Amino acid sequence: MTAAVIDGKAFAATLRARVGDLARAFEDKAGRKAGLAVVLVGEDPASQVYVRSKGKSTLEAGMASFEHKLPADTAEADLLAVVEKLNADPAVDGILVQLPLPRHMDEQKVIAAIAPDKDVDGFHVINAGRLAVGQPGFVPCTPLGCLMLLKDKLGSLSGLDAVVIGRSNIVGKPMAQLLLAESCTVTIAHSRTKDLPEVVRRADIVVAAVGRPEMVKADWIKPGATVIDVGINRVPAAEEGKTRLVGDVDYAGVSQVAGAITPVPGGVGPMTIAVLLRNTLVAAHRNAGLELSADAI
Repeated sequence: MTAAVIDGKAFAATLRARVGDLARAFEDKAGRKAGLAVVLVGEDPASQVYVRSKGKSTLEAGMASFEHKLPADTAEADLLAVVEKLNADPAVDGILVQLPLPRHMDEQKVIAAIAPDKDVDGFHVINAGRLAVGQPGFVPCTPLGCLMLLKDKLGSLSGLDAVVIGRSNIVGKPMAQLLLAESCTVTIAHSRTKDLPEVVRRADIVVAAVGRPEMVKADWIKPGATVIDVGINRVPAAEEGKTRLVGDVDYAGVSQVAGAITPVPGGVGPMTIAVLLRNTLVAAHRNAGLELSADAI
């Protein structure tokens, strides 16, 4: 048996097209575009690529993009002042401060300064709390994208056994909360879990978000399980001096056992920016006092 490939790239393209249609409708109703502000501090090459990609995607979706690039030696107080200004700007619906920040800045303090209703990354402690107790708020983009892919593939997730490998605030914990809200039986596993393969082997759904290249092997997987690979790891390629991207799952082996699996690249990755645009559109509607039905997006 070879697993069905869950095409995150195609799903993300569909979601972005839907967001684009709704963004144009929002502009007609509100008399302005939905706006996303991205703040980049320093010259980190990966962060620069992400910010460029987010800005381009925002414009393609028919939204306004506001980019604020600050030098690496910017004082924390000056970054906080930029965030406060964006909080007060009615043209800005979503605020994203690109992580990681330079070492002299307190990331948690900066995230806490973002207005929760403009926190489209879903990292603010208030949004984490809303997710935990089942109130509407913003959910981190990667786990929400994973949930969309799962529901698209499986339909109802009710009663399924799910194992999330990884306990980060950005992916692992919110992923577990989302699956719990879908009536899954959820286990959060991690590097200290005793007999991790045995824990994973009972799962109908496996979400790997641990940051270790190809850690999850074929003999860890229940035959027919659905596997979502969040990992993006750069490892040496066969050709000397070159690298290749792999996930946290041994794709070649696991795809012979699983029922469905996301590839790396082309699986979860494209969903993250698509969901960011979706969250920004939801924020715009809330900020403008307009209705947006949950099933519309």
